Amino acid sequence: MKILGERLFELRKSRKLTRQMVSEAISISAKSYERYENDERDPAAPVIVALADYFGVSTDYLLGRTDEP
Repeated sequence: MKILGERLFELRKSRKLTRQMVSEAISISAKSYERYENDERDPAAPVIVALADYFGVSTDYLLGRTDEP
């Protein structure tokens, strides 16, 4: 999902976080997170929920269903 990767990248950069910081916070590998940002892999539903909770946005926002975080 191209929009998911773009939104993850934007959210991470706007908060001045590293991929390592995000991945540790939601208990996944840094490589997995990198693959999500680079649209090489789609995360499972529980990971999407964890990412939304971590960044304080809705899952719909991450998935591109709304532009309202």
